[in-house]
Amino acid sequence: MSDEELEAIRRRKLLAMQQKATDEQRQAQAEAQMEAQKQELLRQILSPEARQRLTNLKMIKPEFTEQLELQLIQLAQMGKIPVPMSDAQLKQILIQLQSRKRELKIRRI
Repeated sequence: MSDEELEAIRRRKLLAMQQKATDEQRQAQAEAQMEAQKQELLRQILSPEARQRLTNLKMIKPEFTEQLELQLIQLAQMGKIPVPMSDAQLKQILIQLQSRKRELKIRRI
């Protein structure tokens, strides 16, 4: 290979890496914007105490809480839950969701 061919390959790789970095930066920016919008909607939907409970729950069960937040936003947009939702009302929803889960019992024989 000649020096010109190697230089052309290097330039193509550099351009590809720059493009990839730019795409990743755009994606991260879009995700941050979506998260900010979601948090603003939750701020409108939930009382401060309910938001604190949701934040505490997010530390323990992040995937569950993520789904719950999306469901709460959808229900509020459809007008099916009171806005702002109090902590007691959020507790009731969490209790209902917990009771739907099947309880596992381990028996030792």
